[in-house]
Amino acid sequence: MDILHRPRRLRSGERLRKMVRETRVDSSSLIYPMFFMDGKDKVEEIPSLPGQYRYTEDRIEEALEPVLASGVRSLLLFGIPDTKDEVGSSAYAEDGIVQRVLRSIKEKYPELYLISDVCMCEYTSHGHCGVLCGEHVDNDKTLDLLAKTALSHVKAGADMVAPSDMMDGRIEAIRRMLDANHFQNTPIMSYAVKYASAFYGPFREAAGSAPAFGDRQGYQMDYHNRREAMKEALLDVEEGADILMVKPAMSYLDLVREIKDATDIPMATYSVSGEYSMVKAAAANGWIAEDRIVCEMAASAYRAGADLYITYFAKELAGYMQEGRIG
Repeated sequence: MDILHRPRRLRSGERLRKMVRETRVDSSSLIYPMFFMDGKDKVEEIPSLPGQYRYTEDRIEEALEPVLASGVRSLLLFGIPDTKDEVGSSAYAEDGIVQRVLRSIKEKYPELYLISDVCMCEYTSHGHCGVLCGEHVDNDKTLDLLAKTALSHVKAGADMVAPSDMMDGRIEAIRRMLDANHFQNTPIMSYAVKYASAFYGPFREAAGSAPAFGDRQGYQMDYHNRREAMKEALLDVEEGADILMVKPAMSYLDLVREIKDATDIPMATYSVSGEYSMVKAAAANGWIAEDRIVCEMAASAYRAGADLYITYFAKELAGYMQEGRIG
């Protein structure tokens, strides 16, 4: 048959397929989320996130040695305090759980790059992401506390801060606070496009951050909206964000692509707890091949335009990359 164009020619062998691969990745793009809690000498597996744990500060070596062995070098840190109050004061306390862990990791593992999540929900008694006025989050009063939290993290050793609260104007507030305190070179990774998603369920158990009443749809985004996502992303660029994030990953890769095409700063996406737990549950039942699914999900995120991939499978993916199964 007279066929001039045969795309299959470039698929004829493994070596050739890798030579012409369009999406190439390595473990330096992976970010591993980790949970640290107040207390002493405790490690708790998170039931809804099998294989993921909460650690106390004195168990840092146990937490981090497997990460280092995997080749992952970047962490996203979440704190779980023993005490909470209306204004989430332990979020910005000098001796808060994240601040202590940052100092400990920097002392023992200076080769790790530490990103701190900046939000109030794990620290407030009501579980919302800011200061309440009645039953509504007061956007503008929350900004100062977010900026104070970010500054306290950087002073404790954070290499980057990642505000996840979705308050209007928080990137500028944090940028101005950091700059005024001589941290002009500390980057901000903005949870710029964060949808009010059912995929967050396991995380809320892990971090103890479920709201005591209502929901977060007044500040997180409506998942029906595309143009609003672009508006949020462009506003954060104007306010000084250094990296943009779309969250969750799997169902929102159209936005990763669209925002990547419209901006000129690095793009991250977060494969969230619900994505991880669904894979784990299906694999435990023998319905899917976990390793192949994990590689496929990651490749789709990179193909969509992600430069950074935040995932609870970071350690496994680093291994798959070394084996040449992805990237």
